[in-house]
Amino acid sequence: MPESAPRPAPLHVAIIPDGNGRWAESCGQPRSAGYAAGSGGVRRAIAAAPEYGIGTLTFFAFSSDNWQRPAEEVRTLLCVFEGFLRQQAAEARSSTIRLRVIGRRDHFPASLQEAIVDAELATACASGLTVRLALDYSARDAILRAACRLYTSMEVSRDAFARLLGGVSPGAPLAPDVDLLIRTGGEQRLSDFLLWECAYAELYFTPTLWPEFTAADLAIAVAEYHRRERRFGRIPEAVA
Repeated sequence: MPESAPRPAPLHVAIIPDGNGRWAESCGQPRSAGYAAGSGGVRRAIAAAPEYGIGTLTFFAFSSDNWQRPAEEVRTLLCVFEGFLRQQAAEARSSTIRLRVIGRRDHFPASLQEAIVDAELATACASGLTVRLALDYSARDAILRAACRLYTSMEVSRDAFARLLGGVSPGAPLAPDVDLLIRTGGEQRLSDFLLWECAYAELYFTPTLWPEFTAADLAIAVAEYHRRERRFGRIPEAVA
């Protein structure tokens, strides 16, 4: 009997879910309604991800630069995050999702910091999809902090630096590099998101606003990824 082909490694897909506020304004609603609708898009992507071979999903939920937005809009966003995290913690027993937050936490209200810890602890033993939320996140700041910590470390390697970058302790699983980065809303830039991890990521931009992004749209993006030839600096024959 011929041996079966090895299963491909699970994908790491990073998403910049852009266009929530513009979607709400186009519907004649306040921008806050767009963030509530956007959380539904996150849940749709999480539910569909395993079907498309995705093992890790990282969402750029709140940039460090987003603190410059109007205070009321920031408060709405923080409430949406806290509600999502508490729901994930409550559903932990019936879910296989492992949730982790990357980025700074010290600027957040105590209730949101508590929700982050509770969600991470409640889902720590899950063995399914890993979902990472980038909150108060800046890739430049994360690289700078990791470089400062590396200065006092005895170990110098890409793996060691990646652990410092993500705050991952030795022995704990390290998130793989990003395979596919999706940005909705029509913008075509990284906006200080996962600059180290996206070194060889395939980039996929779509004009679809995030609240309208469906499981079918995710499938199209993944299919486009699989059509591309990933060379990693080598010639095609070497890749084959």
